[in-house]
Amino acid sequence: MSGHEGGSPPAQIWPKAAASAVIFRGDSVLLVERGKPPVSGVWSLPGGHIEPGERAADAARREVTEETGITADLLGLVDVHDVILRNQSGDLRAHYVLAVFYGRWKAGEPSAASDCRNAGFVPLDELGKYHLTDGAERIIQAAHRLMRAAT
Repeated sequence: MSGHEGGSPPAQIWPKAAASAVIFRGDSVLLVERGKPPVSGVWSLPGGHIEPGERAADAARREVTEETGITADLLGLVDVHDVILRNQSGDLRAHYVLAVFYGRWKAGEPSAASDCRNAGFVPLDELGKYHLTDGAERIIQAAHRLMRAAT
């Protein structure tokens, strides 16, 4: 017996592995506006689930292309970031552990796809105008420091 036969379905197992990327083109960073709840209307770095058997960096590269249509070169890991979402009563709704990579634009123009409503390169000095996911601006600034150090 599986422990849930005849009863309610098993609880979601958290955390889930995910990957994202901070992609720069000059002094601009690639952002996507999410189109689905619970983060619809919020801007974030492109990213998503790591598929079984997929390396984290490959997942980040794939998600950038799937969500925006661009290709990018990844240069390294900038952060491991937890995204923990709770409902109003404090119960866990989701927990993702994101491997966040950084790199530079290689080819293509951003076009929103997948679960994104909008995609584009945003000048770093305009980040304050966007409603960003928690921690995104800190991670973007850290990645920008790494990019400057690498050149």
